[in-house]
Amino acid sequence: MARFILVGLYTGTRASTVCGAALQPTIGRGWVDVERGVFYRRAERERETKKRKPSIPLPPELHGHLRRWKRRGQRFAVEWNSEPVTSIKKAFRAVVKDAGLGPDVTPHVLRHTAATWLMQAGTDPWEAAGFLGMTVETLMSRYGHHHPDYLSGARGAFSRHRNRHRNAATEGEQRTSNVTKIAEYSKAAR
Repeated sequence: MARFILVGLYTGTRASTVCGAALQPTIGRGWVDVERGVFYRRAERERETKKRKPSIPLPPELHGHLRRWKRRGQRFAVEWNSEPVTSIKKAFRAVVKDAGLGPDVTPHVLRHTAATWLMQAGTDPWEAAGFLGMTVETLMSRYGHHHPDYLSGARGAFSRHRNRHRNAATEGEQRTSNVTKIAEYSKAAR
């Protein structure tokens, strides 16, 4: 279970793809090239679908684990008795229950966590979306609020506005503010 969680968190890969990944080229499976540090999530000749599976470089935090696992004889990213795990659902539910977490914590939460971490780290949205295999629009609509630059343009507008008026005042060109005009208009209307 720990290996599944590590791969899921550090790659944002869907559970079925993590479970199916081999640690050497294998027909019909995605695989991890532990020498070069690349996760080929889509099997050779597998048709591309809406659930994109781009190849990605492995984060160093995960790469070392995968090299060690392969060196110790492991053939798949997640295996039991030297065979690939086909589904992680039952074991994941047990871990979630033991941890005292709610039933809404599913393996897909690891993908959400990876996306959130990428945004919180200030990763370029185009790169993060490519890494996760989703569109920039999907990434930004669901996770964009975690990015440190979220709404920075709006936040900066107040400073620009204040500075523009401050500069105008020093040049003797300040005009009556809209707030003042509204107050004067409302007095006249009474």
